[in-house]
Amino acid sequence: MLPADEPPTDRPTAGPQGTRMLPADEQPAAPPTPRWSGSAPVPPPPPRKRAWGESAEPTPVPPSPAEPPEHRTPVDPWAGADTGGWDLPAAELPPLPPTLPYPAAPPARSHPAPPAPPVRSPAPPPPPRSAPPPVAYPVSPPPVAHPSPPPVAYPVSPPPVAHPSPPPVSRAPVPVRPAPAPPPPPPPPRQRRANTAPAGPPPGFQAPKGYVPVAVRKRRRWPWVLLLTLACCCGCPAYYGTPMVTQYPASAALPAEVADLRLRDDSRSKETARQLEAEVRKAHWLAEDTFAGVYGTPGGKRVTVFGGTGFRFTPESDAQDEITRLTEQYSLGEAQEVDTGVRGRHERCAVGRVDGDDVVVCTSVDHGSIATAVFTRLSVDDSAALLGTLRERIVTPKQG
Repeated sequence: MLPADEPPTDRPTAGPQGTRMLPADEQPAAPPTPRWSGSAPVPPPPPRKRAWGESAEPTPVPPSPAEPPEHRTPVDPWAGADTGGWDLPAAELPPLPPTLPYPAAPPARSHPAPPAPPVRSPAPPPPPRSAPPPVAYPVSPPPVAHPSPPPVAYPVSPPPVAHPSPPPVSRAPVPVRPAPAPPPPPPPPRQRRANTAPAGPPPGFQAPKGYVPVAVRKRRRWPWVLLLTLACCCGCPAYYGTPMVTQYPASAALPAEVADLRLRDDSRSKETARQLEAEVRKAHWLAEDTFAGVYGTPGGKRVTVFGGTGFRFTPESDAQDEITRLTEQYSLGEAQEVDTGVRGRHERCAVGRVDGDDVVVCTSVDHGSIATAVFTRLSVDDSAALLGTLRERIVTPKQG
């Protein structure tokens, strides 16, 4: 509002008295209308909460690592200095005085030897001294006796009155009872296994067509443990005891013919058989029965068989011991193990030499008997097979 006494003017008034109108070309452009983008404005993220144990102080920015010296630009310390001449005389310093020579050392003096001490004559004895004259000392006067003052009489207190002492009171000892022992802690409660019902089908489950639900029985493990115990207690003895039962006891008898072999009946063969039977009895003194015989073929082959019957707990070691016993007699080499195919029966064969001829010695031992044979003109495999045939004909197990 303008005062009434001032005429109005065409010029716009600037300042707090009025509002200035800007021309059209100087009007500020209106802000553009935001284009719709189809997305809502994203609010700023909330401040991050501090984790447990995290310090409230802001973590300082780690300092930047120092630049290694090999990466820095070399600097010349003498840049800008005049290094043209280094041997310039110092005018402000006087020249040094000449160096004085060291004084000459004085000549060494010869010291004369010290004079010998003079010989002293014995000194005369000192003259006897006279006793000093007695000295008279002044005698002091006797002490003057002073009279003693009369004794002073002090009041005498009456004697104390004797009060009769009370008789002593005898107290019986109070027995000390031992503290009762604390009760033992109660045993912990036994936790019983909760009988949880099996989980049912989920809600809305439909069984397929033709399905019939069957109750599942709880499997028990104790029958398997019982069967395993019975198998260990009865199966092991049965496995190891069956060969002993089937092979012992047994009897032995020499047949007259075995395949193409014929039992010789001449005197020399009988003498050899008796000698071999005695050696078997001597080597196997626990044998129940012994046998020995000499067989031959029309082609000149000779087979000497001998052995005995009786229970043997370790047939494998007995077979090795038999080969060791006959090694020196038949000059046997290394023994070979032969597979018999019978559980509990072990066989060994070795090549030797007798009277310049090669021989094969084979022994077969089981829990009920031992049979050994000496073969000529046969290989190791043929000798082992023929010993099995002879054993089946000679040794017969007693069943039952």
